[in-house]
Amino acid sequence: MNDLPLADLDAFTAVARARNFRAAARLRGVSASSLSEALRRLEQRLGVRLLNRTTRSVTLTEAGEQLMERLSPALGEVAAALDQVGSFRDSATGTLRLNVATVVARAVLPDLIADFLKAYPGIMLEVIADDSFIDVLAGGFDAGVRYDERLEKDMIAVPIGPRRQRFIAAASPAYLLAHGEPRHPREILDHACIRHRFASGSLASWEFEKGDETVRISPQARITSNTLELEIRAAIDGLGIIATFEEFLAPAIASGELVPILEDWMPDFPGPYLYYASRKHMPPPLRVFVDFIKSRPRG
Repeated sequence: MNDLPLADLDAFTAVARARNFRAAARLRGVSASSLSEALRRLEQRLGVRLLNRTTRSVTLTEAGEQLMERLSPALGEVAAALDQVGSFRDSATGTLRLNVATVVARAVLPDLIADFLKAYPGIMLEVIADDSFIDVLAGGFDAGVRYDERLEKDMIAVPIGPRRQRFIAAASPAYLLAHGEPRHPREILDHACIRHRFASGSLASWEFEKGDETVRISPQARITSNTLELEIRAAIDGLGIIATFEEFLAPAIASGELVPILEDWMPDFPGPYLYYASRKHMPPPLRVFVDFIKSRPRG
């Protein structure tokens, strides 16, 4: 009995209320014969007559009366639940869950979040910063933000944030005065370095490019950390050379606490992308967020 079709139960309540197959059919926008067939299936499944039918009238049997009494509130709850779900289709409410690279959480989203949430007060935002690459849907997220080399090929990608970024290397004036400034990336191997360890445990190599020459090095670290603030402070305190996103070092460079090195070896690269699985049946919070970032000026 647990697999009774809701459509047949709904047909029964329609006829029971109207006490007439043709009137119920007009209200439902279906044929009287389809309602009659639905009642036949339902009564056959239950093994009980629910309606007494004559050419002049339709009346409820005792079993039909009891079923109607219990069924009407339940179907009302089902209709209310479907209406509530349908409201998500038309209104920008609910929770938007994003899984983003750490640099995006630090340097891209802060410039977007306030304006977005002010424009859509019915949306709640959940952001998880994660430098590993995960299946965003399996992880319960609506979308992710990563760089192009980390994007799945079957995902839809929309540019978000600055369209060009770059890594830079820098050190404090005191460090460079004491140890000299590298003139080639390989000379960094003779210097103290400050490196970042990702949550995966990996240490990214430092990559430099000039003309047709590309140099990748993995310098020995005097300090290794997974905390950017500690790393930047160590560089300001003269403990070694740091290499990371330009956005992270910009305040210290502007104040003169750090000095960029090997700038002609630091080409830019494409900025991050918001990626998601499909344009069909997009959750409204994601749909309006995609439209919002598309409307923003491209840096």
